[in-house]
Amino acid sequence: MTPSRRYVLDANVFIEAHKRYYAFDICPGFWVALFNNHGSGRICSIDRVRAEIVGQDDALSNWAQGLPSSFFAGTADSSVGGVFANIMTWVQSQSQYLPAAKTSFASGADGWLVAYAKTQSLWVATDEMANPNIKRKVPIPNVCDAFGVDYLGSFDLLRALGAKFR
Repeated sequence: MTPSRRYVLDANVFIEAHKRYYAFDICPGFWVALFNNHGSGRICSIDRVRAEIVGQDDALSNWAQGLPSSFFAGTADSSVGGVFANIMTWVQSQSQYLPAAKTSFASGADGWLVAYAKTQSLWVATDEMANPNIKRKVPIPNVCDAFGVDYLGSFDLLRALGAKFR
């Protein structure tokens, strides 16, 4: 376990776990681990990720709605907005990404997630993979690399948190 590290979670960490390998009925311990690690100050997410997962009529939405408001940090702070603006300038300047990828990135939570992580010195937890040649999407790890933000996948996150499902 790495006690000094703190993490901010991408929507896909929740969505993939819910839909696939840590469904609520298969591995409730995953969801308990997230809740408990938030309580100890190790993990959080952001308001814009919450907006992506709440509103569906499913167990994930219900779970997220029951979390304390502190679990999903606000991104309205001017320092976060400033970093987000820098990220968007960088994304727009990258000729490898298709216009549709840039538009999609601008309208989603991903840029805000990296901006929040940068301003709070957090690691980003995401199941996206870095890909220097991708054109159709702007991957979070590519942006993290450009802005000096550390990241890891959900399985490495669980190891870093010392999570054990029994």
